[in-house]
Amino acid sequence: MTLATELATELAPAVDAAIATVRRNIAAFGDTYPDDTTRDGMYPPRPATPEFAEGANRGWTTSFWPGMQWLAFEVTGDDAFRAAGERHVADFARRVDQGEDLQTHDLGFLYTLSCVAPWRLLGDETARRAALSAADHLMVRFLEPAGILQAWGDLSDPAQRGRTIVDSLMNMPLLTWAGEQTGEARLPDAVRRHTKQLATHIVRDDDTTFHTFYWDPVTGEPLRGGTEQGAGDDSCWARGQAWGIYGFAMNHQVTGDPALLDASRRCADYFLAHLPSDGVPYWDLVYTDGSDAPRDSSAAAIAACGLHELASVETDPERRERYARAGLEMLRALVTGYTPAAEGVESDALLLHSVYDAPKSVGVDEGCLWGDYFYLEALVRHTVPGWVKYW
Repeated sequence: MTLATELATELAPAVDAAIATVRRNIAAFGDTYPDDTTRDGMYPPRPATPEFAEGANRGWTTSFWPGMQWLAFEVTGDDAFRAAGERHVADFARRVDQGEDLQTHDLGFLYTLSCVAPWRLLGDETARRAALSAADHLMVRFLEPAGILQAWGDLSDPAQRGRTIVDSLMNMPLLTWAGEQTGEARLPDAVRRHTKQLATHIVRDDDTTFHTFYWDPVTGEPLRGGTEQGAGDDSCWARGQAWGIYGFAMNHQVTGDPALLDASRRCADYFLAHLPSDGVPYWDLVYTDGSDAPRDSSAAAIAACGLHELASVETDPERRERYARAGLEMLRALVTGYTPAAEGVESDALLLHSVYDAPKSVGVDEGCLWGDYFYLEALVRHTVPGWVKYW
């Protein structure tokens, strides 16, 4: 029996449980969207605002929901998942066509999973057109002097001007894909410059990462790092470090920049060296065994995918084996300790005990859409031979 077959057998119950939850959630939510995080273990509808109805397609996390549907479709071939995903394609096309809630660097998250995925899988032309339009909107955020894409909302806000965040690494694949589709050199050039700046400035000398970093928007001079969701400006926010593992490895693959491979390795080595005994991090890596700080299972799910990705591009055989093994062990820790089945509880989350924003007391010790998506992606990576990522 091959290792792949052994893993497929070992992880089959976890895959089945995750897909069953996705199926139930489709029945519960229809074509609307759950909120970012659960409340007492269950997802409420995305709340209404003065501009949007309850369950509307707004915010940065809605695409993780159809992303799970596309993963479930690939695993099962069940047209119920395909049909659900296609209805979200139509809604994301409407969102970009009508210019609804597009002032965010997270257009990469939003349109890679909702539209690039079905384009890759089905050749869906509506999805392709919407994703290319989203890439054009994302490029509006490129600040030429600094060579970065500005994070978060209103570009005219002086408090945000010249700022980017480590999460932005995961938004670059939309521009890479759009460049492949159109042949426009400005798109891969933006990816190359942005990721180089993050490798140089957002990874600190001790191999930790800043959550956020500022450049002078006029001169392009690097200014300072800080945090929004970590324990402190000089601490190491666990989810940010996980984004670094995955994002630098993935962007190295397309740019060929060795600095990005080195940055991914450094993020991975620090992350792995600062895990508690069960292999799932606290929400900030400043906390160690014995702390009563909340865990962040979503950071572990992202890191499990990132370590698998890093192993796929690693040139040193010993490192490759170490990263692959570490990613698998992290996934096993999630399966055996952080799922509803493992705890014997009812939840419509795939993964329990994540943290959205601890300093602001948002989504602490709950399930979350990105944790669920990356947990399912990690399962698919380890059980579907030859699976091609959406990013």
